[in-house]
Amino acid sequence: MTIRDFGTGTGNITWTKDRSYIIEGFVFVNEGQTLNIEAGTIIRARTGQGTAASALIVARGGKIIADGTVNEPIIFTCEGDDLKGSVPVKSKGLWGGVIILGNARINSEYNENSIEGIPVSEPRSVYGGNNDTDNSGVLRYVSIRHGGTDIGDGNEINGLTLGGVGNGTIIEHVEVISNADDGFEFFGGAVNGKYLIAAFCDDDAFDYDEGYRGNGQFWLGIEEANEGDHLLECNGGSFPENGRPYSVPSLFNMTLIGSGPDSGLRLIEFSRNAGGIIGNSILVNQQYGVALEYKEGLECSYSQFTSKRLKLLNNLFYDIHHNDQEYQFFVYAENALNISEQDSLFKSHFLNGSNQVKYPGIVYSGESLDLIPEINSNDLAEYPSEWFEKADFKGAFKTFNWASGWSLLSQSGYLMD
Repeated sequence: MTIRDFGTGTGNITWTKDRSYIIEGFVFVNEGQTLNIEAGTIIRARTGQGTAASALIVARGGKIIADGTVNEPIIFTCEGDDLKGSVPVKSKGLWGGVIILGNARINSEYNENSIEGIPVSEPRSVYGGNNDTDNSGVLRYVSIRHGGTDIGDGNEINGLTLGGVGNGTIIEHVEVISNADDGFEFFGGAVNGKYLIAAFCDDDAFDYDEGYRGNGQFWLGIEEANEGDHLLECNGGSFPENGRPYSVPSLFNMTLIGSGPDSGLRLIEFSRNAGGIIGNSILVNQQYGVALEYKEGLECSYSQFTSKRLKLLNNLFYDIHHNDQEYQFFVYAENALNISEQDSLFKSHFLNGSNQVKYPGIVYSGESLDLIPEINSNDLAEYPSEWFEKADFKGAFKTFNWASGWSLLSQSGYLMD
């Protein structure tokens, strides 16, 4: 069954696992519509670039209920993927991705914006509003594969784009694998996410901006050797850069694995007035650690740090800058400024925040990933709200491999059970 959109959207409909679906072009779930997707359903998309790109977009006021299970995940992939190896695991850019737009606050001018990856001439591309509890539906046990097509001028689509999505939306056990842009990008909003995987993407594993204020726990980010960019790109505002609300999410129990100690890349970067709290996480295998932007006389990510809206607490770092504790955190500035004082203060936060350079006991070499630590510290930061599970470990895993079975990362043999 080929799904096309001539302006009327999908309508109120259920896609079932006993049928074959092909998305052709940009297909929208319009305002007031609900798309239900049965557990075990496979949705494929036509390949193509530019005007021939295909993607599924939930417009502001629409809903998607994609509620898979560990044994019957919902899979988004490209046309021709037989799920048996016909498309190599690390193939990228073969279709667009999944975009969800909501009514939650963003910090752009007029509190609205048009989402990247869709032509601005499309009125259904608008997101943002004033309802942080907005509900765009459910994504649970969902695998999004081989996306990130270029719609023109280097404008790729993220694996899962969340624009102004509210915290009434459920995002749990979602995988983006082999995307030609970011894995997940949060454009403002307050949506929360648990058990997320971003693997082998060409740009960032996770990216937030425009005033994102959600919670995240148990996130796994993995880069291919000498590919990708940041594991976590933290941005504040765009128009204006110091817009309110601030980007200040709370992200705990992440395992972020970079593209190698000679990659020339930063594992985490805070810029454009972004803040946020990162705690109880395992961060490994990148040339540079955590970069913090300073701008003289302006509100910036460094001022978020001095205002205590930016903290890194009780994290483990390893295989970053020769395991030299002095160089895990650093301040940078675009202009030729003397930032030695700012750099020294941020470096002191490494110990003050109870961070450590320590081997976490996980395997991330070659084609084998064993992410269950051999040992784990009980030196943990306090969780900031009741939303978080009170995990007694650092990183995304302890003894139970929650990615097993339903994710392509697990099925492909890269991730050891």
